[in-house]
Amino acid sequence: MQMLMPMQLHSSGRLLQTALLLVATLLPAAPATAANTSLPFAAFDDLLLQNVRNGFVDYDGLAADPRLAETISHVATANAAVLDGSDSGLAFYINAYNALAIQGILNGLSPSSWWGRQKFFKRQKFRVLGEQVSLATIEHERISVYGDARIHFALACAALSCPRLSSRAYQPEQINLQLHDAARRFINDPTRNRFDFERRIAFVSTIFEWHLADFEQAAGSLQKYLARFVDNAETQEALRAGEFEIRYEEYDWSLNGRYSRADK
Repeated sequence: MQMLMPMQLHSSGRLLQTALLLVATLLPAAPATAANTSLPFAAFDDLLLQNVRNGFVDYDGLAADPRLAETISHVATANAAVLDGSDSGLAFYINAYNALAIQGILNGLSPSSWWGRQKFFKRQKFRVLGEQVSLATIEHERISVYGDARIHFALACAALSCPRLSSRAYQPEQINLQLHDAARRFINDPTRNRFDFERRIAFVSTIFEWHLADFEQAAGSLQKYLARFVDNAETQEALRAGEFEIRYEEYDWSLNGRYSRADK
């Protein structure tokens, strides 16, 4: 076996170092860390599972849980890469809205009065992807642009008549199924919508009045949209035929859970 002299070893080492440097420059850059590019869905998911039961929110439990602060921090500082792909972007913004609505209650605000709603939805600002925005901006300028009317059943605005806050975070890979389930649960919830088949009167949430154009655009009419999700087959058929009179129910802005500091 031929032995290399010190000069040869030094030269060989420099060649190897140069070769490795060349390979490194040709390889694609390593992806950014998850903390910079994605919302921690797992942490928010665990948080909701522990503190939300059938839409009833334990705000005291949420206030004491450090995972809420973690979620709020990631919403504020996440990289714009979280919006890559419509499913990822929609999941990010729905989770962000629901987490920030919770934080709004913990901040001492409430949508229970007209002025309270102005402050809660419009005047209160949160940092999202480095930008100061309100809940109204998130809903109307970030989420609505995705063009899916089902989002109106996924945004939990902290009041009893709002859609029930899901016990699970929205996930990009499951969001179509999750939105379908949210729409079906909301429309078939008798505390929010009632269908009197005999009198052909539908007593429905004011959400359908506020966002009527979205539902009409999606299905041609509100009744046809409701028919997509109503469980009862006879009611479905009558809605498709436009046989119901629509009446909008009064909205209950009472808190959708328990918070010991809500009245203090």
